[in-house]
Amino acid sequence: MTAKKVEIVASPKPAHFVGDGFRVHNFIPGVQGLDMKRMDPFIMLDYNSKFHFNGSERPRGVGVHPHRGFETVTIAYKGKVEHHDSAGGGGIIGEGDVQWMTAAKGVLHKEYHETEWSKKGGIFQMVQLWVNLPAKDKMSCPKYQAIENAAMERVSLGENGFVEIIAGEYNGHKGPADIFTPLHMMNAKLKAGGKAEFSFPAHFNTAALVIEGSITVNGEEKAATDHFVLFKNEGETFSIEAKEDAVVLIISGEPINEPIYPHGPFVMNSREEIMQAFEDFNTGKFGYLED
Repeated sequence: MTAKKVEIVASPKPAHFVGDGFRVHNFIPGVQGLDMKRMDPFIMLDYNSKFHFNGSERPRGVGVHPHRGFETVTIAYKGKVEHHDSAGGGGIIGEGDVQWMTAAKGVLHKEYHETEWSKKGGIFQMVQLWVNLPAKDKMSCPKYQAIENAAMERVSLGENGFVEIIAGEYNGHKGPADIFTPLHMMNAKLKAGGKAEFSFPAHFNTAALVIEGSITVNGEEKAATDHFVLFKNEGETFSIEAKEDAVVLIISGEPINEPIYPHGPFVMNSREEIMQAFEDFNTGKFGYLED
């Protein structure tokens, strides 16, 4: 095993709103060096860093919109998110929970702050990832996974903290998410001075997002809160050490290595498939969902 070195430590770009409920910094594909091909199968990452929303009787969020060809993964760190889709999926995810929606051949969905949480308001913090699907699965049936924090496998690091696994595996322990291609997604929750070791295949695209605290990677590179660490596609192992109590999202996935043709809410393999997606959406083939 050889060390997996850091390629980029990216600071967050200026935030923008998605709908009126998500104030996000886009890392993938918005930061130079983090385009969809480089990060495949992770084709989008929006990060809502800690932001205080005032109470509102009308829940803020994003109204009904379509998706096809990929999966959306929403991780709630602070606050609560509610989701509904035209395939019958939906529910409420609280702090630490994950909603994993497979849009596949097409779905309408909406997501917003949970009603009761919205009335009080508070600190909101979340990550949304788009995970690409291989061509053979892009037109499969939509599905929805509500993954509660309690269902995630936790691997103890002793006094250092623990790693909770959303998808893939860590040290032989597996996460609950049902996945289409080899990938790993987990949160390292470390005490100050705590250290965690990771190992992924050299060709997997691997990155870390510092949700809380600050870390040192491989004893050399420093990354502060809200910064994104991209690793080189060489070597397998790396370590992170918390300079203060820290939460770090770790993602690593095998590239699908197929053409990526994105347009708005659709990600397919060709222009013709994108045109078909718009036609199917316009003719009602994505179902119905009340706004």
